[in-house]
Amino acid sequence: MRKFSILLLALLPFAALAEGIAATPFSVLEERSRPADHFTQGLYFDGQRWWESSGLYRRSWLAEYNDPAANPLRRKWLAENRFAEGLTVLDGRLYLLTYKAGELQVYRASDLSPLGLRHYAGEGWGLTSDGEQLIMSNGSGELTFRDPQTFAVKRRLQVRGGAEDWSNLNELEFAQGLIWANIWQDTRIIAIDPQSGEVRGLIDVEALVPASRHPDVVANGIAWDQGRNGLWVTGKFWPKLYLIRPRGLGFEE
Repeated sequence: MRKFSILLLALLPFAALAEGIAATPFSVLEERSRPADHFTQGLYFDGQRWWESSGLYRRSWLAEYNDPAANPLRRKWLAENRFAEGLTVLDGRLYLLTYKAGELQVYRASDLSPLGLRHYAGEGWGLTSDGEQLIMSNGSGELTFRDPQTFAVKRRLQVRGGAEDWSNLNELEFAQGLIWANIWQDTRIIAIDPQSGEVRGLIDVEALVPASRHPDVVANGIAWDQGRNGLWVTGKFWPKLYLIRPRGLGFEE
């Protein structure tokens, strides 16, 4: 673990890649090392424990940690024909999406014991919760709000704003009343109004991306640290997690 005095990243003026939506600067509060072989799909932090899912066929797993740099407390390997995607925790249950199997896997969060399956049409990418409903992405620009018990769709939300087509929405996190979304193969994380679908702001984590020519070393993974007023961010095959605090978008001190 390496701690920083708060360092404000100087984002270039042209980092506001979406017309009308300026990139919000952020501070790096802390960085933590971790193994660089995680194909991170979902990330969740409850203030003490971490849950993470790692994808790819024949290599997918779900794990629980106290320390991301240490061995997991528990790890569940998925079947070889299942590709792990986004996850979230709600009311003591962990919900894990699969990519193309149309299968939502449900576990007891305390010990990762299986609690059953739910099914859905289409692809599964990212998953979060507003405390009452589950919110899912499928790689398009639409989010679906779903019943935690049945996974039935309760509401659809089209993401829009900034004169841009917001597709490829991936990993999700609900923090400070907004839905935060990674964009596949993009360094930007957008903050979405859960009622209107409007993009209220964005942060660009390009400065945190490790130097690599591997095409899969992309930003993916957002976890709200409510106690420290920040967001943990990482990516596929990244050797570090970063705790960042945006200058705005609900994170004002």
